[in-house]
Amino acid sequence: MSTVRERSSLRTAGSRPPRPAAPAKRPGVRRRSAGPWPYLLIAPAVLGMLYLLLYPLARAVLISFQDFRLRQLILGHAHFVGLRNYRTLLEDPRFWEVVRRTFLFMAVNVVAIMILSTLVALMAERLGRVVRTVVLSSLVLVWAVPVVAATTVFQWLFHSEFGIVNETLTDLGFDSYEGYPWFAHGGAAFAIVTALIVWQSVPFAAITLYSALVTVPAELYESARMDGAGGVRVFRSVTFPLIRPIFMLVLSLEVIWTFKAFVQIWVMTRGGPGGATTILPVYAVQTALADQRYDLGSAASMLTVLLMSGVLVLYFRQLFRQEGEQL
Repeated sequence: MSTVRERSSLRTAGSRPPRPAAPAKRPGVRRRSAGPWPYLLIAPAVLGMLYLLLYPLARAVLISFQDFRLRQLILGHAHFVGLRNYRTLLEDPRFWEVVRRTFLFMAVNVVAIMILSTLVALMAERLGRVVRTVVLSSLVLVWAVPVVAATTVFQWLFHSEFGIVNETLTDLGFDSYEGYPWFAHGGAAFAIVTALIVWQSVPFAAITLYSALVTVPAELYESARMDGAGGVRVFRSVTFPLIRPIFMLVLSLEVIWTFKAFVQIWVMTRGGPGGATTILPVYAVQTALADQRYDLGSAASMLTVLLMSGVLVLYFRQLFRQEGEQL
């Protein structure tokens, strides 16, 4: 009996495939180090980025603490004056007027951009494939228009003598707009600049929000509608909570881009008329170039960065607090 068991165990053991032997480690063989070559290969890109980004910022910070005018620009030998430039700006009533106008300009633009881009994204989600492709392609083309070219087009649209806006309004019976000088009135110039920035910013925000909307599961919409929820309730309870991270990211980017808008205003109005479109970046350039006070212009730029950073810090702090309460 024991002999039969021994034979069966031997057969079973013989039927199993032998385990592969572990490869023998060769003594003294080590993995070769790449050495300094990877760092040397990326060094030009890193150094270029540091030079193009950090050097101008450091130079502006340094000039903001110096007495730096046209003489110092040509001959050098600028001397430090401490916080005198910052005190001069903070004691200037015009500076605080520009700050208030900047925050108003930012609020109007960001609210209009986020509302319009959300509506465009929701519309694109509900369109057919062909029409949606046309709409998204049009948004990309608008987004690709150079800033200076778009600003020039808006200047011609609202030209007092040859602008199509005045001609259209006159043909509709509004005779008071014949030869109306849009850029000679502060409110009208402010509205035109706002319309230009909103027109340029909506495509990016709308496409980004649309890409977030297509990730929302359709089953959630069906469940909400079966419960009797309307369109507004579905967006508030289903759509927005799921796309909220992307929405907040787009909102942050629009705050930054609107806060530092310069090219559109400088090309179109140069901050006029009467300072009606002067915001902090324009004010910094006006102070540096028109008055040849490069020290005050640098100080105004640094205060702009600090104010924008403060707005973003408060915003992210509130955002993280809300996320913590939800968790």
